[in-house]
Amino acid sequence: MATKGGTNDSPHLLVVEDDEEIASMLIELARDNGFEATSVISGGAMDEALQQRRFDLIILDGMLPGEDGFSICRRLRAAGPMPILMLTALRDEIDRIIGLELGADDYVTKPFNSRELMARVKALLRRASYGGEPAGDDPSKPLTFADWTIDPKTRQVIDPEGAEVVMTTAEFDLLLAFCQNPNRILTREQLLSMTHAGSAGPVERSVDAHISRLRQKIEPNLKEPSLIKTVRLGGYMFAAKVGRLP
Repeated sequence: MATKGGTNDSPHLLVVEDDEEIASMLIELARDNGFEATSVISGGAMDEALQQRRFDLIILDGMLPGEDGFSICRRLRAAGPMPILMLTALRDEIDRIIGLELGADDYVTKPFNSRELMARVKALLRRASYGGEPAGDDPSKPLTFADWTIDPKTRQVIDPEGAEVVMTTAEFDLLLAFCQNPNRILTREQLLSMTHAGSAGPVERSVDAHISRLRQKIEPNLKEPSLIKTVRLGGYMFAAKVGRLP
């Protein structure tokens, strides 16, 4: 296990990669961008590293000896919300979709552009603890928007009249993702990785279908949606002011 770079308060990346040359390059990239980084070569070594300290993001190779990266990704996501960027030589679209459905937050194929890779790492860190919630906020407290309330802890959604609106798991997760990222364009792939809402079909069709049903429940005017706006060639944006109850 190799560790390099950064300071005590820098984000710490865990690189799970069995190719020594690629692992070394990723470690150097992380250091050059002000991060601390540790590299391991297998799922077992990753488990040991996670027991020893906290990491802020995992760069995970899809093809590993023993337990492969897709299996590791599935159990990492089941264990918690740590950002996962999958890195693999598998270039088929279906492999990318499977990786996202298993819980990866982003997916980069080899060979990769170093600047693009680090830009994606920084974006994931901003979306997580380094820029997601305002400092001091409790992410379990209810959020409010347009006189609606969504409670992450009880998974309840309350309309402006005080009545509970029944949501499917996918609809609730999509609404929560929107509320946690207001006024930000989110692609269908990002929404899928945040909510795992696309297991029933292709990314575009599954996310679009869930959003259509969600709109039917929260939009005051379905012909002119004012909360969930479609961004042409971009995805969707939640155009509501979001607050958090004390």
